[in-house]
Amino acid sequence: MALLDKFDAARRTRDTLAALPLNPTDVVIEEVLSATEAMIQGRRTIMAGTNNYLGLTFDTGAIAAGQAALAASGTGTTGSRMANGTYRDHLLLEREIAAFFDLPYAMVFSTGYSANLGSLAALLAPGDAVLLDSEAHASLFDGCRLSGADIFRFKHNDADSLASRLRRLGERASSALIVAEGLYSIRGDCAPLREFAAVKREFGAILFVDEAHSLGLYGDHGRGLVEQEGVAEDVDFIVGTFSKSLGSIGGFCVSAREELPLFRYASRPYIFTASPCPSVIATTRVALEQLRTRPELRKTVWDNAHRLYAALAELGLELGPDVSPVIGISLREREVAFACWQALFNAGVYTNLILPPAAPDGGSLIRCSVTAAHTRAQIDQIAAAFAQVCRDIGVGRHAAA
Repeated sequence: MALLDKFDAARRTRDTLAALPLNPTDVVIEEVLSATEAMIQGRRTIMAGTNNYLGLTFDTGAIAAGQAALAASGTGTTGSRMANGTYRDHLLLEREIAAFFDLPYAMVFSTGYSANLGSLAALLAPGDAVLLDSEAHASLFDGCRLSGADIFRFKHNDADSLASRLRRLGERASSALIVAEGLYSIRGDCAPLREFAAVKREFGAILFVDEAHSLGLYGDHGRGLVEQEGVAEDVDFIVGTFSKSLGSIGGFCVSAREELPLFRYASRPYIFTASPCPSVIATTRVALEQLRTRPELRKTVWDNAHRLYAALAELGLELGPDVSPVIGISLREREVAFACWQALFNAGVYTNLILPPAAPDGGSLIRCSVTAAHTRAQIDQIAAAFAQVCRDIGVGRHAAA
């Protein structure tokens, strides 16, 4: 095969999407009006797929802090911390994240993707064994693959499958790394972290949990599913992102393990990536404080999640097993998913269209994410749009017998 022949499949996908009335991969947000609305094709649209869980993207304190940092320190750092130096606020954010998790060590990365890539590339090396949930995010898989470690996938959220894989590793199990997420971002289901922690203890392995989508949503302090499930002492490394609940961009790793500060000398994605710009650090610090001091945001997002989940379940749609701010609606045929996504958009609701390979089990999904900024009226408008689509297209309770 010639070098560029591999793009034939991508070209076919592009052409299929381009033939639709609106290409879901090429939507232009013409103007952002608020944390929940935007102008798309000249029309006011409810954003029901943003991951902006706590609704902090328009927080006035965060915006003011970002503007002040821009004026004081400029637009960017123009290099990595290893080469160009660490800004004081990088250290302050790391200390604040460590304190938030009540852990001694924290490390900030430029994106959530690079937090996973960089942490796993530092932890793993050729000859190491890593056990990876079969529905883990691409960044987790890529980090494992970058390291050159031996990758063993276990069945999604299946502790027995994990234990079976470890058992077959024999003596290698005691030095293996287990990788899972807290809240999965496609179907909105949660990892059985207590069961995973028990397996980890049985075999003496290391447990690594990605709380990208669960940060700010779970636990008494909003630390994530690790906190809610009471397994903090069993989890060796927690990674997360600033681009969901904190409404910014960047990522982090926290740990009680004294090896974490050594990632700086072993993680190529950290060493060779420009550090986060001052305005991003400033907005993230304010958002973290909002997460810490405003538990009412967490209550509101959960109220909205339960309200929309119940409404969609009443329509007979196939939803994920857990109520969460991520609501995945399974639609087996790709053409039905296209039609539903387009009809929802026509009704003034923007959602996420998820196709293979991102969609599990080879199907297709419509994905919603609700936020603390959505009003009850907006949640009801989203539900009403789904109800109309179910009637018009014949899905859910209106599907042909």
